[in-house]
Amino acid sequence: KFAMVAPDVQIDDGKGTILISSEEGETEANNHRKLSDFGIRNGTRLQADDFLQDYTLLINVLHSEDLEKDVEFEVVGDTPEKVGPKPAEPTSKNITNGSDDGAQPSTSTGK
Repeated sequence: KFAMVAPDVQIDDGKGTILISSEEGETEANNHRKLSDFGIRNGTRLQADDFLQDYTLLINVLHSEDLEKDVEFEVVGDTPEKVGPKPAEPTSKNITNGSDDGAQPSTSTGK
């Protein structure tokens, strides 16, 4: 739903409890656990980072009894239009003598 490629998800509680890791097998034991098993309830915040895309989400978990039949969750709020790597910034620096510090070659005549 969030178009993440390699997410890391942790509870935003200062303890750093990792729910999902982009490292293969690291959090596989969590796959069948419920959010409540981790103390996640109404009002809990999660932080999801996708380092491959330089993309971070803060997720507020809100409990609702009003979901339609067979709907497990609903995303409410701003979702990204297009997710992907940030475009490279154009470089327009003039590089002189292999240095980009703006220094210019000496023009002294040595007299």
